Amino acid sequence: MSEKLFYTMGEVAEMFDVNASLIRYWGTQFPSLKPQRNKKGNRLFTPADIETLKRIYHYVKECGMTLEGAKKALRGDRSAAPEGNADMELLDRLHSLRSMLVAVRDSMDDEQAVEAVQGAGSTEAAEEAEQPQRPKYKEQSLFDF
Repeated sequence: MSEKLFYTMGEVAEMFDVNASLIRYWGTQFPSLKPQRNKKGNRLFTPADIETLKRIYHYVKECGMTLEGAKKALRGDRSAAPEGNADMELLDRLHSLRSMLVAVRDSMDDEQAVEAVQGAGSTEAAEEAEQPQRPKYKEQSLFDF
């Protein structure tokens, strides 16, 4: 996420892949989430608001907490805010590392396919090209390891 001073409601809703109405609702339910408004009345979210939304999203959507449970967890987070931010940063880094590894794996698959097609001069080589070099694994989420 590039460091902007303010994010619009549409940008924030797109970041979290939720409806803008859900973000507005969370704004009424969580006192720690108070985005600024411009002269027109549009909500403008700061990077600190985005971090708060990340924690709310994590508790409600990923952990399955109720809103009351998420409120209590956020109150408990205030004392451990640096640790919570470190966890979120670690999770972001792991997601980016995983996507890089998947890209490397996919590029290796593409290179092996090209080599197999180029070397398929005989019927034996053509049969080898049809069979996979290694077993294909289903996509795993970050938490399946």
